[in-house]
Amino acid sequence: MSQARMECPECSGRLNTEGTETVCGQCGLVVDEYRIDHGPEWRSFADDDTNPERTGAPLVQSRHDRGLSTDIGRSTRVKGRKRRRLSRMRTQHNRAQISTKRERNQVYAFTEIRRLVGALSLPTHVRESACSLFRSAQEADLLRGRSLEGFASATVYATCRVCSVSRTVEEVVDAAKATEDEHRAAYRALNRELDVATGPIHPVEYVPRYASELDVSESVRRRAEEHARRLRESGDAAGRNPSGVAAACLYTAAREAGASLTQQAAADVADVTPVTVRNTYRLLQD
Repeated sequence: MSQARMECPECSGRLNTEGTETVCGQCGLVVDEYRIDHGPEWRSFADDDTNPERTGAPLVQSRHDRGLSTDIGRSTRVKGRKRRRLSRMRTQHNRAQISTKRERNQVYAFTEIRRLVGALSLPTHVRESACSLFRSAQEADLLRGRSLEGFASATVYATCRVCSVSRTVEEVVDAAKATEDEHRAAYRALNRELDVATGPIHPVEYVPRYASELDVSESVRRRAEEHARRLRESGDAAGRNPSGVAAACLYTAAREAGASLTQQAAADVADVTPVTVRNTYRLLQD
């Protein structure tokens, strides 16, 4: 510590360090308080008996190696023979990171899942859960004879269903590289073998997003959610497209509030026909 740091800035008294605090011995001014512990965190939930030390970054489900691999960096200050040697080492290191066909499939599928999550504007937890579900499907040997792209889109859609994130099959398939048949075959395999707890889609899940796209007021959105809950509780929404039900509830709420919203606009945002919206609207009127 320099001479300036050894003196109190208030009274020029001598500074004393006790534990994490640096205190003036004359006036009692706390000059510095350093509480950061750079040591390991001696707390673990998975391996308390053998090694309670826990350090490092958390595991990442969206990487085939769970984020535990290392990379050989690049530097512009390295020249000549050493630079070429590092380039060869980097190439060999990248090849060694994927040693089996199983890992190669994971890398390809996780890349597709990350691309889908970005294209559909989904949150990060959906990406991590979808990658974890794909890993479970691979461990259950469900990928044999089926499309990797289909399982990537199916895991994203199934995760959206479980997490109550409103995305339709058509939206996922349009953004995916898989065809609709590949997507449905993979989704049926997930439901049959892994028993994914998806359950029926509640129309309320679609209302906020459709309300934002249609630019309706907050009162119309709340009224539409009330209509959707009433239809679900009465059982009238059973067998109907939940996306179309949400669009019809928004159209009904807009009509009640005197807002300008056509059946065609509500149908377009939900990717259904105006007849679907009109039938549910008549049901709500009854």
